[in-house]
Amino acid sequence: MDDRAAPAPGSTEPATGPSAGPTLTHGLWAVVGFLICVELASGILQGFYTPIFSDIATHLGIQDADVNWFEAAQLIVSALCVPLLARLGDVIGHRRVLLLSTAVTALGSWMLAFSPTFSTFLIGWALQGAYVVWLPLEVAIIHRRTAASGQQARLTRRAAGFLVAGLEAGVIVGALTSGALVEATSMTVLLMLPAVAVTVCFAVIWFGVEDVAGTSTGGIDWAGLGMITTVLGLIMAGLITIRLQGPGSPLAWALILAGLVLVLPFVRIERALAEPLIDVRLLMQPAQWPVQLTAFLFGMSVLGAQIPLSTFARTDPATAGFGLGASAGFVSTLVGLYVISMAAGALLVPALAGLIGPRRSLVVAALLVAVGYALFLPFHDTTWQTMTNMAVAGLGSGALVASLPAAAAAAAPPERTGFATGMTNAIKTVGGAIASSVFAIALAATGSLEGPAAGHAPLSGYLTVWAVCAVTALVAAVCLLLVPRTAFGD
Repeated sequence: MDDRAAPAPGSTEPATGPSAGPTLTHGLWAVVGFLICVELASGILQGFYTPIFSDIATHLGIQDADVNWFEAAQLIVSALCVPLLARLGDVIGHRRVLLLSTAVTALGSWMLAFSPTFSTFLIGWALQGAYVVWLPLEVAIIHRRTAASGQQARLTRRAAGFLVAGLEAGVIVGALTSGALVEATSMTVLLMLPAVAVTVCFAVIWFGVEDVAGTSTGGIDWAGLGMITTVLGLIMAGLITIRLQGPGSPLAWALILAGLVLVLPFVRIERALAEPLIDVRLLMQPAQWPVQLTAFLFGMSVLGAQIPLSTFARTDPATAGFGLGASAGFVSTLVGLYVISMAAGALLVPALAGLIGPRRSLVVAALLVAVGYALFLPFHDTTWQTMTNMAVAGLGSGALVASLPAAAAAAAPPERTGFATGMTNAIKTVGGAIASSVFAIALAATGSLEGPAAGHAPLSGYLTVWAVCAVTALVAAVCLLLVPRTAFGD
């Protein structure tokens, strides 16, 4: 009987001898430890600002609804840079691109600390969006490192769960820190803290992750990047025009329609290329397109709903007639509960996948997100109701954050894992960007411009946000049922 580890399906790396298994596992978890540190910094970025969005709005002299445009700008930049950086990772090496994206994120973070106006803050916030490629690149690093283990999909899912748990721990640290310090220091000093964390993160990657050359051939599809930039730019311009001129604006809908029409020639051009920016053929495979569509729909809630949840909690019911009237410190506690539930969902993924299968575990996760946001529609009057809703949605969200990149990697050829995992984040950020823009319009539609409730968004806007999040998560669950039963396994 041959006791050598068999190569993973699709792997070009040779099988290893009996002593290589423990060595591989030891080296893998050492790298995972360093990457968890990176996700801690990512979590700090994602949690730090949430409790203080209303304070940032006051600092910049803008309304609550306008804060959503920060998120929309960041997400659209992220959606454009992730396919490029993921492809670059496959070509020149994932660690090198991880360093590049960290440097850009650090630049944006330092800009936020010293930005005095809405415009400069918007630029810094957009640059900071380069961090969204971190998790896909990390999953690609792990997936490649486990190629000779014979347990590639299982080990990748397990490691991804630990990475997301580290991310959520960082979210808690960031949220609690900003909530505790917002009253005790200046906004400039407060915003310097996440910039320091990202700068330290650069050193962790430099010294802790080995440099491995890329395996993919070919160059970068700059024409494809230009076309997809035009498509997203037209759609976002249309949404901004709706915000400025109202939903009856012919120009707004003409811009959106032009962006959608350009998708067709873009797909034809990408299909004709040997090394496209976006591998349309891969994305259309039965095991890929439901995962990528789920990422898009999931982005609407996990990214687009962050700011509305924060501003709703900060809204004073005595003046607006709804909201929790929470302080920044208490919002950080709500964020902490949400991310603890997300961490629990991420860590439960391996056990749930082993019990009911990877495909069904994704379906269950999407359904939990749908139920959590649907509960907001009737139950949003008290803190306990809000906490319960966020905990349910958080369990499903954490499971999806951990599962989607691993599922995409398992269904992709070895030389395209960086692209496949990166696309889950790229498409997720497109969904979040579009949702943030739509939510900004909904929350500003009838918002108060004068009186005690000046600057606050209407309750109908928040109900719209929660309904969209619930429906999109339910649609995602239905799409995942179409994945072949044998997908995502070793």
